[in-house]
Amino acid sequence: MKKQSGSSRRTFIKTSMLAGLGMGIGTQGLFRPNAAGATDPAPAKSAATRPRPAGQKPVFDLTTKPVDKVRVGIIGLGQRGSSLVRDLLAIDFVELAAVCDIRQERVDAILKKARDARGLAPKSHAGDENAWEKLVAQDDLDVVYVATPWDWHVPMCVKAMLSGKHAFVEVTPALTIDECWRLVDVSEKTQRHCSILENCCYGENELFVLNMVRKGVFGTLTHAECAYIHDLRGMLFKLGTEGDWRREYHKTLDGNLYPTHGLGPVCQYMDIGRGDNMKFLVSVSSPETGLSQYLRDKNPNNGRHAGEKYLCGDMNTSIIKTELGRTIMVQHDVISPRPYSRINALCGAGATFFDYPARLAIDNPSAHGLAAKGSHEWLGDADMLLMRDKFTHPLHSQLRKRAKASGHGGMDYVMNHRLLDCIRKGLTPDTTVYDAAAWSAIIELSCRSVEAGSLPVAVPDFTRGAWKKIPPLGIATA
Repeated sequence: MKKQSGSSRRTFIKTSMLAGLGMGIGTQGLFRPNAAGATDPAPAKSAATRPRPAGQKPVFDLTTKPVDKVRVGIIGLGQRGSSLVRDLLAIDFVELAAVCDIRQERVDAILKKARDARGLAPKSHAGDENAWEKLVAQDDLDVVYVATPWDWHVPMCVKAMLSGKHAFVEVTPALTIDECWRLVDVSEKTQRHCSILENCCYGENELFVLNMVRKGVFGTLTHAECAYIHDLRGMLFKLGTEGDWRREYHKTLDGNLYPTHGLGPVCQYMDIGRGDNMKFLVSVSSPETGLSQYLRDKNPNNGRHAGEKYLCGDMNTSIIKTELGRTIMVQHDVISPRPYSRINALCGAGATFFDYPARLAIDNPSAHGLAAKGSHEWLGDADMLLMRDKFTHPLHSQLRKRAKASGHGGMDYVMNHRLLDCIRKGLTPDTTVYDAAAWSAIIELSCRSVEAGSLPVAVPDFTRGAWKKIPPLGIATA
């Protein structure tokens, strides 16, 4: 297939997002009574759930034949792809069977790493933008990793699944609602997994909170907060990096451009898609200021970017309402001069957790043998250590020594080991195509809401009602 140019692709994305939104939406009928007699906003119908095509079957509990070795091919060997390769080569039940990149020098570097680590080099493909199709066509692969620029994710995943492979895709898997449904439908049609490589679901603190949720520490959950706050201004203008294409989205879209790092973990805490589901969202964006100012003040790359205009507000804040009435705040800001944070907060009747730094307050500390007087203070260091001893997730406990050399504090290795171990054992991965679609959908939905003056927008039910019976994630072990 021929790739659309970046600008035409992003113009198409924005057009498809706004199609059907209806610029003449008024307030009549905007509010309706809920079960309690109060009013909830009636979401716009532009994101309605779609019926399952004939012949497709759900994949939320899809199991496959176990294998001794999981044979993996990876497309995209840039900074992220090469980091993934390092983890794959460190997992003893994984065979790196194929690699692909448009740049031959990247392929050569990975082949050397593979020879040094395993004594053998995988098959390789390079040379043009369609070389990846040769990798997908190989008959000796179980899983295809997709670690390319965003606009390639869906076509590569689709072709991999149609070729009989599972698709493991980097964030963000899809950019539009249509693309989300395309992934769901192809996964159901082919009965192949399409799993999002959301490493933040496997961070030490995220697994710690998930374990406490499963053990009842938080009681009934009510609210979560999450974000991707990361000052990327320098990277966005760094030539030869993802900034070359990632900055372009700031020119045409105004919303949350990167939701899954924060949203993925809190969706797992709150059983989104597994007992609860996202219902609608409203979204607001601040003015766009920081990227334009950076361009004026720094004049990066000797004026190469002069005249660029940006649309995306520096901070986007979206509020999601769930079917059970709970709320999730998700933010996106890659422009402001601010330390990194995913917020990673969870509130329940029994406890509250906030990250960056990690803090925990418990309604009844004495029930856990803690010294804290009550919930009006964060637990002290000694109490936090006691909670860590009791509730550190077994995945982290079992894999942390092997994960030391991995990226992002070890979460990358834990993610790769866990997801590929599921394929080895024939189990359903922790993240299915329904998660990949729902978490990705926030991009288009936030843009739609901002464009429409922050009207509520419905979140499609990609499970087509199955969320009511899909069991929550269990406490996985390595």
